[in-house]
Formats: sequence, C-alpha cells, structure tokens
Amino acid sequence: MNHAEYTKRVDEERYPDDPHVPLDEPFVNAAGSILNVLLERFTSVALIESHPGAVRANHYHKTDWHYAYVLSGSVVYGWRPADGTDGIQVRTFEAGQLFFTPPLVAHVMYFPERTRFMTFARNRRDHESHESDVVRVPPMFDLTWSSFAGRYEYTVATGSPS
Repeated sequence: MNHAEYTKRVDEERYPDDPHVPLDEPFVNAAGSILNVLLERFTSVALIESHPGAVRANHYHKTDWHYAYVLSGSVVYGWRPADGTDGIQVRTFEAGQLFFTPPLVAHVMYFPERTRFMTFARNRRDHESHESDVVRVPPMFDLTWSSFAGRYEYTVATGSPS
C-alpha cells in the first residue's frame, strides 16, 4: 500500500491494521529536497519533545485519530484495541518514519532517547478538547532501570493482554 492508498483509507474511516504509514520519495533538485509528510486533511499539528525514559499516552481516543512523524530519536509504540481483548503489539519508529493511531486503539509511546516528533490530528488538540476525547488505560509498559545498559528499558506490563 502506498501513501495515497493508506491516507485514503483513513479518510474513509477504513483504518489499516498496520500503524506504519508509507512515505513517498522526496522531490529532489539543486535547491534541496521536499518530503510531503502528509497530504490529507487534519485539524491540529503539535511538536512534541520527549526525554529519554519518558512514557506518553496510555490512553485511547473516542473519536480522534493522529499521525505521528518522528523528526529525531525513536518511539517504541505499543497498541491494542481499546476493549483490551487482544494482546499488545509493539513496533519501533525511527526518525523519518510516520505512523498512525485510529480511534478506539489504546496506545503507549516509550522514548529510549531524546525524541522530537510531530502529530497531525483529526480533532482540535487544545487541552480541554483533547482531554474530553481521551480515556486513560492502565499502564501498558513497565519501565525498569538497567544499570548494565545505563537506561530505562520497557516490558509489556503484567496484567496487560499480550
């Protein structure tokens, strides 16, 4: 599936199972390059910075969806249906990759390193609008400090479907 096919499915609310969104090749000329990250409709854009060892999300959205484009660093992304009946799937997204979260999908993001990413969302993302659409879920990742690795490491939380 290419970028246009993926985003068309999102626009039609036929959400793909795979969160990885393919990107088209950038346009390159003597002036540099242009990468069209997203060619579809959205309402809000946010630039988010996360510190090493940070965890974000542990929630799902009732109606909202969002694309996330990793500018630098990496995101360990976990997801499962909001009803919690299926196990948590995990995938790592690196700088230059785009991924998607549909409504009613519980998700978590762990940042093993300093990371900057942008989100492109369907709904307004001011604090009040965002919080009214979010349902918090129990932690999906457990973090432990590894003296050997010199960093936090994650495991799928005990008690979570896996």
